[in-house]
Amino acid sequence: MTNQPVSTKPPSTDVLKLQAKRLRADLAAKGTQVTHAATLEMVAHQWGARDWNTLSAQTGAPTTGWTPGDRVSGHYLAQPFKGAVIAARLSTSGMWSLTLRFDQAVDVVTSKLFSNLRKQVNVTVDAQGVSPRKTSDGQPHLVLTPR
Repeated sequence: MTNQPVSTKPPSTDVLKLQAKRLRADLAAKGTQVTHAATLEMVAHQWGARDWNTLSAQTGAPTTGWTPGDRVSGHYLAQPFKGAVIAARLSTSGMWSLTLRFDQAVDVVTSKLFSNLRKQVNVTVDAQGVSPRKTSDGQPHLVLTPR
């Protein structure tokens, strides 16, 4: 069987590395120990590339992501905030699950009659830091300011 070029563009290197990490864990669970480098090569072959370096070059620049401790700012439910990333996880779809802790509590209610302050939230964002979930007026729940 010959390696044929893949007809679709591979995902970001972050997603590919996550695939390799999961493959390594699955193999280890079945009693086969392999290095991370070996699983990167296996993922590259699955995508039709000669090796990891070739596949990595096909993906372009890696997606910037978030790690715990990163400082972030933006708008949550139209309210400005500054805070820190407490937890971050990249899914295979390229979306990020983040736990953010705000420096100052954010009021998530627009009513003048009462308030509901949030100091920490769990959100899902795309690679640009925009939540796919939207408010009733069509605005994203969360938008992170580009770094």
